[in-house]
Amino acid sequence: MRLLVILDPLPSIKTYKDSTYAMMVEAAARGHELFVCEQHALSLARGRTMAHAAPLRITDTTGSGAPRYEEGEARSEPVAAFGAVLMRKDPPFDMEYVFSTYLLEHAVREGARVFNDPLAIRSHNEKLAIAEFAQFTPPTLVTRSADELRAFVDEHGEAVFKLLDGMGGTSIFRAKKGDPNISVIIETLNQFGARSVMAQRFLPEIRDGDKRVLLIGGQVVPYCLARIPKDGEFRGNLAAGGRGVARPLSARDREVAQALAPLLAARGLLLVGLDLIGDYITEINVTSPTCFQEIRQQTGYDVAKLFVDALEAACAR
Repeated sequence: MRLLVILDPLPSIKTYKDSTYAMMVEAAARGHELFVCEQHALSLARGRTMAHAAPLRITDTTGSGAPRYEEGEARSEPVAAFGAVLMRKDPPFDMEYVFSTYLLEHAVREGARVFNDPLAIRSHNEKLAIAEFAQFTPPTLVTRSADELRAFVDEHGEAVFKLLDGMGGTSIFRAKKGDPNISVIIETLNQFGARSVMAQRFLPEIRDGDKRVLLIGGQVVPYCLARIPKDGEFRGNLAAGGRGVARPLSARDREVAQALAPLLAARGLLLVGLDLIGDYITEINVTSPTCFQEIRQQTGYDVAKLFVDALEAACAR
């Protein structure tokens, strides 16, 4: 199969920990032809979605040692000419990302197989998507109103505030009832009512980690990666200095994951990363979920193998 991967610049990828690289190594080991391009290389020409993509040959498919790959000369061809397309551009989910999903959606109409489905990506904001599954979420509020945000903190005693388009733990604030800085925090985030803010009851279980639970093709990966905050922090994000520890899923983790997995897979979301703190979902990641390599390195469970199995099965249907 000819596989197109839309990703960040190759030189910027930390191949020893990058999930997309793990996917490509596994696909190459099975004999699939790899092609790569960046988001800006997508275009619409003569009514067709095109990609200016380069062939990529991975010269060491063992996944060990230094990364070894050779990138060939790029040329333009229709996105629908590839057997499958992986949209693996990392956030931020800005308007250029949205435009890319429109181009890829047009490619789907032309017969392309795109994972995750571009319409499904747009329909599942990684913060707001949890609203559909309120039985599994902590108390949550989304509003522009400063008064409502203050009242939420008063009701619950302590809350976490975040923007709906945030990533990697950026612009996340923790506020307690009576905090003299709460007005400044709210004004910083909602820009005096111009931006929506999500508030969630603070979950002290964060000390045990913000757990990334992976769903692949409707199946639940049996291990999660708990991102444990560094000393003095409440954010577990690896980008914010958190430490990743792979663990078997708890009974509650599995219950939540199994409830969501078939539903999200049926919507074209081949790969989903649930974020759970304690017993609660806090986010549903659909753009470029990660943690493949950390789980494999610590447990031996080959997440990339499960992913490529699911990709091949989806393309065969």
